[in-house]
Parts: sequence; C-alpha cells; structure tokens
Amino acid sequence: MDFLKSAVASAIAKSSSFPYTIGDRIDLDASIWTLSNATKKDDNSPCSIFTFDLNTQRTFVPLAKNAARKLRTIRHPGVIKVLDVIENETHIYIATEKITPLSWHIRRNSLSEETIKWGLYNVARTLAFINGEASSIHGNVRVGAVYTSDSGEWKLAGFETLSSMNDDEAMIYTYGSLVPDSNRYAPPEVASGGGWSVVKKNPLSAPDSFGLGTLLYEAFNGNFPGTDRIAQPGKIPANMVAPYKRLINTNPKLRLSAGHFLEQGKKSGSFFETPLIHIIEGADSLGLKSEEERNQFLAELEELTDDFPEDFFKIKILPELLKSVEFGGGGPQVFSAIIKIGVKMSDEEWEGKLLPVVLRLFASPDRAMRVCLLDNLPAMIDRLPQKDVNNKIFPMMVTGFTDTAPVVREQTVKAVLTVITKLSDRTINGELLRHLAKTANDEQPGIRTNTTICLGKIARSLGASSRAKVLIAAFTRSLRDPFVHARNAALMAFAATADVFSEEDCATKVLPAICASLIDKEKFVRETANKAFDTYANKIKHYAETLPDTAAPAEGAARPATPTRMGNQNDASGWAGWAISSFTNKISTAKGEMNSAPAIPVNGATSTQTRSLPVSGRATPLANPVPDRPATIRLASTTTSQRTSVETPSEAPVDDDVLDAWGEMDDDDDNFFDAPAAAKNNTSTITISTTTPFDDGGEPDFAGWLAAQNKPKAKPPLPKGLSKAANGTSLASRPAAVRTQSAGPGVTAAKKAVPVANKRPVAVAAATKKVDLKPKDDEGGDDDWGAWD
Repeated sequence: MDFLKSAVASAIAKSSSFPYTIGDRIDLDASIWTLSNATKKDDNSPCSIFTFDLNTQRTFVPLAKNAARKLRTIRHPGVIKVLDVIENETHIYIATEKITPLSWHIRRNSLSEETIKWGLYNVARTLAFINGEASSIHGNVRVGAVYTSDSGEWKLAGFETLSSMNDDEAMIYTYGSLVPDSNRYAPPEVASGGGWSVVKKNPLSAPDSFGLGTLLYEAFNGNFPGTDRIAQPGKIPANMVAPYKRLINTNPKLRLSAGHFLEQGKKSGSFFETPLIHIIEGADSLGLKSEEERNQFLAELEELTDDFPEDFFKIKILPELLKSVEFGGGGPQVFSAIIKIGVKMSDEEWEGKLLPVVLRLFASPDRAMRVCLLDNLPAMIDRLPQKDVNNKIFPMMVTGFTDTAPVVREQTVKAVLTVITKLSDRTINGELLRHLAKTANDEQPGIRTNTTICLGKIARSLGASSRAKVLIAAFTRSLRDPFVHARNAALMAFAATADVFSEEDCATKVLPAICASLIDKEKFVRETANKAFDTYANKIKHYAETLPDTAAPAEGAARPATPTRMGNQNDASGWAGWAISSFTNKISTAKGEMNSAPAIPVNGATSTQTRSLPVSGRATPLANPVPDRPATIRLASTTTSQRTSVETPSEAPVDDDVLDAWGEMDDDDDNFFDAPAAAKNNTSTITISTTTPFDDGGEPDFAGWLAAQNKPKAKPPLPKGLSKAANGTSLASRPAAVRTQSAGPGVTAAKKAVPVANKRPVAVAAATKKVDLKPKDDEGGDDDWGAWD
C-alpha cells in the first residue's frame, strides 16, 4: 500500500497540474528531506525541490511541517528563497531557488579561505537576525543545514526545530532530539543528559553559537570528528582561533553570540575585514556612491585574487557594474573590472551579457573609454563574433586613426594587430591601408614607428597583388625618418618580411634601400641594417644559383656579340649598346596606334601633319612639313593591361587610391622611369614647336648614332651629331627627328617626348643643325638621359 501511495505521489508530481518538473536527485547528509533539481514549467527557470514523504516518515511529520511554515514566514537574504510550498495527502514539496549542499564543496576542498570567511560572515549575520530580531533558536546549525546558491552565497536552511522563545511549547524542547545526527552536533550541555529543555536556563543564542563553531571547524578542516575533538583548531586561520574557542566554550553563558562574533570580525584588521566582503557590501549601492567611494570600491576589486567566487560576481556584482559603466559614469575603471569577471564566463554568458554593452561602448565619444576598450581588446577578441568586429566595431574603431589625441591614434594602431584576424580581405586592403597610410606620416614619431611595426606584423594578411608595393613604399619611407627608432623598426620589418618579396624586388628595390642605412649615424641602426642586408643578400645568392649560366640564344640563332672597349662606338653591343637596346625595345613594345591631330593654325591658315613613332627607335621626319608651324602628336589611349607587362592576380580588390596613398618607393621624384602626369591619362597631347632651334644640351644624337651603326661599312664613321666640322662647328646635316625617352618598364607608348624644333622643312635632305657641345644645367633631374659621367 505504501508503495502504491508513493507511486501515486510521483505521478501527481509529474502531472500537468504540478507546476514543476522534478529532475535528478541530489545526495544529502542525514536529513528528513530528499533534494532534487527541478525546472519551473512557466519559464523553464532552474530551481530545487525538497520532498518529504508523509507516509514513510510519519515520525518526522511535525519537523517537516515546522520547516515548511518557518521557511515561508522568515524572510532574510541569508535564508534560502522559497518559491512555493505544495502539500498533498502523500508529500510535502518545498520549491526553492537553485541550491547546492555546502558539504559538496567542503568535501572537494574547492573553497578558498576568502570564500569561507565570506560564507561564515553570511551565516553569522543570518543567525544574529534569528537570535535577535526574530527571538528564535535555530537549534540545527551545521554544515548539513547550509546550502550555496547559484551566486555562491551561503544560505541557511534546516528549520525543522526553529522555535520562537516566546512560545511556551517551543518545537525544540520536544522534537530537538529527533533531528538526524542531533546527538553528534548537540551542545555539551544538551549532550550531557540535560536535553534540549536546558536551553531555557541559558542565553538564547548559546545553542546556535556552538553550532556556528562546529560549522567554522568543518569548513576549514573538511570534516567534523565530534564535539569532544574540536578543541584543537586545526586549519582555522590564526586570527579566528580566539573567537572560535569562545564559540565552542563548554560554558554556554560564556559563549560568544553570533552578533558579537560578527562585530569582532568587522573590526579594523580583523578576520572579516577582507576586500571580498567589502566589495559584496558595497556592490548594491554602487550607483549611489560618490566618485571617491566608487574609486575606492574599484581599487578593492582590483586587489581580489583570481580565486574569488566567480558565480557571485557574475550574478550579483556584474549587473551593478554594467549599470554603472553605461549609466552611472563608472568609466574605464569599472569596465576593466567587468572584463576581469568576464574572463571566467562561458561563451554563451559572455555573448548574452557583455557583447551588447561592448558594442554600445565602442560608439561612445569618450576618449578614455575608447582607450580602455582598445587596451582590453585582446581579452575580448576571442569572444567577439567576426561579423560584429568587421561590420560594427571596426567602422567605429577607425575614427581613432584621425583623432586629435595622439594616445587614441597610437592605441588604435596597436589594436590593428588584435582585430586583423577578424577583418575581411576587402576591409584590410581597402579602408585599413588607407588609414595606415595616414598614420605612417603622423606628426608623432612614436605613431610612425608603431605603424611600421604594425605593417610588418600584418604583412601576410595583405593582398598578394598590393603587398610588395605597400610594404616597400612604407618601409623605405621609414628608412628616411629622422626618428632613429622608426628607421630601426623599418629595417627589422624588412628582415621579418623577406619571404613576402620576390627576388627581383629584393635585388632592385629592397637592397638598394637598405644600403643607405649601412652608414647610418647610429650604431644600433647600422647593426640592424647589416643583419637585414645579409638576409636579403643570402636570399638573392641562393636564387642566383638556380639561374642558367646565360640567357643568350642557341649557337647559330644569332650572330654573337663581339666584346669591345668602352670607347669603341663601332659595336652596338658595347656599354652604350645595351642601354640603347633597352631603350628601343621598350618603345617597340608599345601598343595602340597614333591618332592624328589637327595642326595649330598660324596666320589663319590650317595644315594637317602626322608624325609616328617607329618601332626601330629612330625618329621619322614629318610628312609634308610646313615651316615655322607647330606640330601636334596625340598618343593613343592604352589600357592598364597594355601598360603593364605582367599582371599579378589579386585575392582581394585593391582600390587605386589605396595604392596611391602609399606613393612610390621613394618620394624624392628621382625615379628614373617615372612618367610625367600627362602620359598617365588615357590620351596625351604633346605639342612640338618648330619655331625654336633644337638644342640637346650637349647630349649625343642617339637616333643618328643608331642609323650609323646599321650601315654595313667596314669602318663606319662616327654618328652625325657626335662629330665636329673642320671649322669647329657641329655638323648638322641630319633630318629633324623626334627624340623619345623610355618611360620605364611596363609603360607603353612613348610617355615622354623631348620637344624637337626644325627651322627648315624636314623634306630637305641635308639640313644643317648647330649643336652646342657646352654643358648646360640639367633641368630634368635624373629623369633625362643626359648624365654620361
């Protein structure tokens, strides 16, 4: 019959009318209750349920009903929170907040000294309320009557014998000895044979004070051997030994009450004066504190060790801190405390509680908050979703690159290393590079240096098509920085990124840039430069070993070149021959046709004339020339693919303005093959005036020289224009020609044209031209072909 009633009770508990779903059972020490995990059906919130079987434990029915009644009537933060009490014919159910027996933690030795003191502080405060304001005796204080909530707080239960001393027939007098293990934990005056009725003759707080002493002993030592063996304190902290001995005094009238124990512990420098207890007491009123009090509170929070009760901080402290940082003016100090708590949160908890706040704080205009966010970004980045970083955080973060405060700009540059793994390729090769190009020219030398370091560390995240151009331009510019550490950082960045440059770039761009640093005024820069130089020199050396011995065509395919002396101008393969060949080959690779353009009318007359660039590299005379009239040449538009000989595939599109922001390898306008701005447009118009005598500034006539070289003569004469007449004047019997200059590798169509003037019609076969051999100042800089020394 009893089994049937138990089955019926279980069915009722699982029925739809029962508001809770009972789950796994939790082991308890000796108790009249069974404890189970449960879930509230309304909102699926977790809870716990104490169950008492009326049929199988009829002897303890008065104790169970007293506990249910007292738990509903006594409300205190230190008492477990009761959600509901359900009683039927077979069972009594007490639904409470989610709790765990304290004995579990003590047996696993998982509590720190700070946490135990905090727990004892809560229990003592609760007992002081029960003995004082409630004028009652708990009568069952021990480890089995204490539970921990989800927040880690110690909560008092075990109200089976809780009795008010105002009642003549108090429960404890009659049923005190029925509590399981009561004799083991009973005070000496009760255990000696006087029974619980002797409590009438002693102070009201005496039984609970002794129980608090047994709780203190078991919490620090992990077990309770019995009332006759607890005189030795064991592992109890030294500053708590004296009050502990007063709690377990065999004379009940000399025992220290829970209230007095609490007061002694809160004295300056005493055992309850800990940062943890101070923080717990001050957290509830954090929003109402003054700035000085809040700073003191946060200072104490910083002093906490990593073994603080994390559950309590997540549930109790964290919400108060979040409200303070968002609405209470808590500032960066509060946010640092939030991050410290968030480290021990699960990913789900972090995303639900902290992520929304972090996103809102990044939109804050407060500089101090922004710097704090950037400083703590490494601790948060693994918890931040990539989509939120790329689409929400980074767009707000880039405002720091142009902020007027240098500290904000510097922290923003440093934060790039943290967020780079969460950014898309388009963002990295677009907006990020544009902003780093600005900070690379920042007025603050430290920011310029950090930008160089940043680029070196994110080099492998850049797009392959733009990586070499951006890095070489940035590092080369830093090598000319007057700030010594910026130069050193550039050399170190070059050494660290040697693998991202091609061998051709290493030999033609990187090594020449490093060489100047080999004689830097600072010794440590020279040492760094030597290391970087050796790195690239070894790379080029290994690459050169893989190259063939010669690139000349096979025997019989072409006439081998005959080596000549430097001054021998009869052989085009000499020292000047390779230069001219390079020049003519670049012109021959130009694509597109020349477009004719109407001539500029003179004196009301019009005339059209066309001029073309021959692929041989020599200038062609004008067709049907008209004396004293300017001639116009219009270059055909060339596409990007025509201008560049090799196109490198790109993983991510890079805007032209991003690359333009970094400039060329140097900014001194000394690139030999730089084309003028006009030649970079789709169409370029070059006006050649025929009214001004041609003056080549003493430069040799390369076109005429090439023509002379191509004539099959045994002893070809010197090219016209390089010889002198007998009367001391230059021979000028050659036709007028358009002199073109190579615009550099990969650029098609003659991008530079040197004006050529003719005073006579080109049709005249032997026009004379005076060549001034006197050196004159070079106005074109290194971009002209006039430097022969």
